Amino acid sequence: MNLETIKDAKQLNGLALAYMGDAVLEVYVRHHLLKQGMTRPNDLHRQSRRYVSAKSQASMLFALEEQEFFTEEEQAVLRRGRNAKSGTVPKNTDVQTYRYSTAFEAVIGYLFLENREDRLNELIKAALEKRDGREEVK
Repeated sequence: MNLETIKDAKQLNGLALAYMGDAVLEVYVRHHLLKQGMTRPNDLHRQSRRYVSAKSQASMLFALEEQEFFTEEEQAVLRRGRNAKSGTVPKNTDVQTYRYSTAFEAVIGYLFLENREDRLNELIKAALEKRDGREEVK
């Protein structure tokens, strides 16, 4: 996607970055599932939840952190996302998992808004591979 860079993307708070990252991740996950040959709406919805849930996002983030995947700049964005106070209480997960998933979404949003498409693709590909390689997300 060829969008104009947002001048102050580096200055956006973690929740604004996560807001964008949530939408971007959803598009990538939908594409990933369609590429696998899934076409039935119920199957697509059910399978997409396996990728976009807070628990799954936190798990993907932890797996990538173990490999020291993130640059220093991305680690700073992750911290901003993790430390952001949303004011809402998650329904289906604990606060710590929710914060890590917000951090994951924030770095995705950041890369997208900075038009760092190659790095964004690299991150999403690695995260989806981590998720696909696990039978049970812990």
